[in-house]
Amino acid sequence: MMSANIFIAGSGGIGQAAGLILSEFNIFKTTIYFGDISQTAIDAALKFVTEGCTHHPTIHGILMPTEASNEILDNILKKCDIIMDCLPGSQAPRMAGLAKKHHCHYANLTEYVQETIDVIAIANDADTAFVLQTGLAPGFINILAHKLYEEFQTDFGVDIVNSMHMKVGAISKNAPSPHYYAFTWSPIGVATEYLKDAEIVRNFKKIKIPALSGLERIIIDGDEYEDNFTSGGAADFPDAFIGKVKDLDYKTLRYPGHYQWVKNTMSTIMNSENRIKSLENILLENIPSVEDDIVVVYASVEGKDSTGRLRRKEKSYKIFPSFVGKKRLRAIQTTTAAPLCEVANMLLNNTWKGPILQSQLSTTDFLKGPFVTAIYGKY
Repeated sequence: MMSANIFIAGSGGIGQAAGLILSEFNIFKTTIYFGDISQTAIDAALKFVTEGCTHHPTIHGILMPTEASNEILDNILKKCDIIMDCLPGSQAPRMAGLAKKHHCHYANLTEYVQETIDVIAIANDADTAFVLQTGLAPGFINILAHKLYEEFQTDFGVDIVNSMHMKVGAISKNAPSPHYYAFTWSPIGVATEYLKDAEIVRNFKKIKIPALSGLERIIIDGDEYEDNFTSGGAADFPDAFIGKVKDLDYKTLRYPGHYQWVKNTMSTIMNSENRIKSLENILLENIPSVEDDIVVVYASVEGKDSTGRLRRKEKSYKIFPSFVGKKRLRAIQTTTAAPLCEVANMLLNNTWKGPILQSQLSTTDFLKGPFVTAIYGKY
């Protein structure tokens, strides 16, 4: 069995889930190092994986400095094969720099656009691979949409299509008024994606538009949702599919009524110096966090076949909390951590170098990989 030393930067909910998935599924033999700036978080992660795994995982914890590195961290990273970055997106350039310094592969989750640009610059001349934005959205949703595009090409004999739509919602099982929402993941992540511009393609041209400027309704598997533009979820697709897709976008799914509440709320912070922080504070004050969550995923590719008939290929998933080993994980944990673990598996089985973007990953290898199929099911 192949073995690897893996450093998981960030010991929160996603980091814990990644550690448990890697240890429990035992696709390759892992020694895991949890890193965090909080010893309490490290201890919680070690306890979580040890108690959750049905066998005896090999895991360690290391207290990280709040910035840069130190001798202890450097000595650990020297013997690691991969850094799985589950820290806030603002830390991505720092962790990518450490991966390059210590010749580790690197994979992250962040939807932050500028930090992704910074990591690409760091990775350009690296001798290891840096796979970016490889969680749920961006990440799984992009590869799913790419797979549909490839099938559209094969089935209908065309390379240019009318549209590619990607939609994901991490939502609660129940959603009372007035906000019709409950937190299932990072509040700062929600505030950020609601306020930073979204990159989309319209009429074959990449453009930036304000987040929350495209409210629509959609029915998925018989259930009604609303969707709206948010930042980051499209990954590198607005560039990768230029000339191939007339209209391309990513939207976040919510229950009907939520975005009107957000619009009303944002009108009260128009003059705030830090709108993201202000919105986060309001969201935290008014919206609770819950454990019973649902992740809804929908992707579609639409266009005309070689005879001129309009066609659409689409795929949807609805993922609920599930057990990994002896621990019940929230849907947002499994759907985010499994793609990250799958990419770690792909990194160990390839000799990639430099930045690897979502459009460059093999759709078949990813969607049929052991970690993804364990959580999402067979494609």
